[in-house]
Amino acid sequence: MSGRAIKLKHEEGMVQELSASDLVLQSGGTSDYDGGWKYVNTAIKVDIFKVSPLFSSTVSPGLSDLSLSFAPSLSPSVSTVTLRKRKWEMKALSNTRARASSSAPLYCTRAHQIGALILVVLTFFATRLLDRYSDFCFASSASPFLRSSVSPATLESSGRSLEEERFQSVFGDGRLNWPKRGYGSRLFLQIYVYEESEIEGLTELMHGRDGKITAEMCVKGQWGTQVKIHQLLLKSNFRTLDKQKAQLFFVPSYVKCVRMMGGLTDKEINQTYVKILSQMPYFRLSGGRDHIFVFPSGAGAHLFRSWATYLNRPIILSPEGDRTDKRDRTAFDTWKDIIIPGNVDDGMTKFSGSTMVRPLPLSKRKHLANFLGRAQGKIGRLQLLELAKAFPDKLEAPELKLTGPNKLGKVEYFEHLRNAKFCLSPRGESSWTLRFYEAFFVECVPVILSDQVELPFQNIIDYTQISIKWPASRIGIELLEYLESISDKEIQEMISRGRLVRCLWVYAPETQPCSAMLGIMWELQRKVRSFHQSTETFWLHNGSVVNRNLIPFHDWKPPMPLP
Repeated sequence: MSGRAIKLKHEEGMVQELSASDLVLQSGGTSDYDGGWKYVNTAIKVDIFKVSPLFSSTVSPGLSDLSLSFAPSLSPSVSTVTLRKRKWEMKALSNTRARASSSAPLYCTRAHQIGALILVVLTFFATRLLDRYSDFCFASSASPFLRSSVSPATLESSGRSLEEERFQSVFGDGRLNWPKRGYGSRLFLQIYVYEESEIEGLTELMHGRDGKITAEMCVKGQWGTQVKIHQLLLKSNFRTLDKQKAQLFFVPSYVKCVRMMGGLTDKEINQTYVKILSQMPYFRLSGGRDHIFVFPSGAGAHLFRSWATYLNRPIILSPEGDRTDKRDRTAFDTWKDIIIPGNVDDGMTKFSGSTMVRPLPLSKRKHLANFLGRAQGKIGRLQLLELAKAFPDKLEAPELKLTGPNKLGKVEYFEHLRNAKFCLSPRGESSWTLRFYEAFFVECVPVILSDQVELPFQNIIDYTQISIKWPASRIGIELLEYLESISDKEIQEMISRGRLVRCLWVYAPETQPCSAMLGIMWELQRKVRSFHQSTETFWLHNGSVVNRNLIPFHDWKPPMPLP
C-alpha cells in the first residue's frame, strides 16, 4: 500500500467534496489503485466538529461509493464515513506538497466500463428519439395520411392491397414523415422578414395609399393567408434579424385586400412593386430566387401585372396553381413555387374547444351532395344548379347571396355544408376553391370538379384516400349515380382519414405538431440554395461579389437595376 493522506472536511454536519487533488504523496510512499479509487492503510486525517481525531483505516471501494471504516481513537460515536463519487469537489492542500494526480492516473473497473457503455447506448437512443421527433412532424393524435411508396414486391409478400398498406402507414406508427430526400431530417431555416418601414413602398402595399387599411381588416376571407403568414413569421423560431445569415427573405404585402378595399389601383400596385424591388440589394444579388411573396387569391401573382418580368424567379406562395383559362401564361411554377391551403374561417379550425358548427352523423344528413356557391356564369356551376333542380332530394345547390336580406351568414353556410355526405367543389373564377378545404371541417367528402386544380403538400398526402376528383366535363346524373354507389362505410373511412389531414389547413405556429405553417416551412426548406446568382451579379477570384461596374455588393446603393 502507498503512503497517502486523504483530507476530509465536515462542517456543521455537511461532508465537503473530494477529488484526486486531495491525495498527496507522503515521503517514501508508492501508489496503489482499486476500482479507480486510491486507498491507503496509513493515517487519514478527518476534521469532525472542529476536532481532529486520528483513525486507523480500511478502505472498501465500490461502484459508486467509497466506504472508509475507522476504528476511532478519540470519538467512538464515529465509525463509518461514506464518500459518493459524484458529490465531491476539489479541496486543494498546501502547495508545498506534491499532488498525486500529476503522477498517478486513475483506472476504471469493469463495472465502470459497463456503466459507461450503458451511458453511450442510452445517449445513442435518446439522440435517435430526438431525430425522430424532428423527422416526424405530427403526434399520433393529429397524424395526416401518408403517401405510400410501397413496392409491388412488398405488397405481394405481405398479402395486403395498396390501400391496406396505406392504412397501415397511418394507423401503424401514426406519424407523418416528410421525405428526407430534398427536405433534410429537421428544419434549420433562417428567414429574414422585411420591416414595413425598411423599404419605401411596403406601407402602401400593406395599408393602401392613405394607410387606413389594417391587418385586422385583411385577416378574414380568402385573402387572409397573406396576413397570417406574415404575422406567424414575425413570431417564428426560424426568423433571423441578420440579413447576412438569412437563407430566405420574406416580403410582406396585403395587396389583394388593399386592392379589394380601394387602397390601390392596379397601376399603383404595379408601380409600387417595381419601386420596392429596386431598393432590395439582396433581391438583386440572387435575382429574387431566395425571396418569398404571398398572393392569396385566385388571381395569384397576376395582381402584379409585371410579374413575368420581375417575379419570374422568386418563391410564390399561393393557393392558385393555374390561370391559363384567362391568360397565355400562368404565374405558378411547380418547381419553384408552393401551393398553400386556403384560409378557412378560424371559427371552424380550432385545435381545441368547440367550433362554430359541429359535423352531423351520416345517418342524419339530408342530402347526398351539395354545392354552396355563386354561379358566376361558369358552365360547371350552372350545370350543378340545373342538376339540383332535377334531383332536389339528392343535390342541394342554393345560390349564395352575398348581400341583401337573404344573405347567408357564416354559421348558416356551414350548417348547410355539413348536411350532405359529399361537398362538390367546382372551379370558379380560377381553378382552386376554398370549399375543398372547408369540407374537411364539416366532415363531408370533397368532390373536386376542377381539372386544373393544384393541391398543397403533394409529397406527403395521397389525395385519392381523402377526396374524389371527377372530370368537370362529366357533371350530370352520372356523377350522382356514382356517389350513390359509395357505401356509408367507405364514406366514413374517407372522412376519418380526412380528419387526420385537416390540421394541415390550419394557419397556426410551426411549433404546433401539425399546421399549414409547419408544412410551408418544410416546403420552403426544400427551396434553400447555398449559392445564388443573377444576370446582374458577378464574382472575382477572391470570392467577392460585384455588379457590372465591379462595385462590391456591400457598396450597392438603391435604386438598382432589377434582374
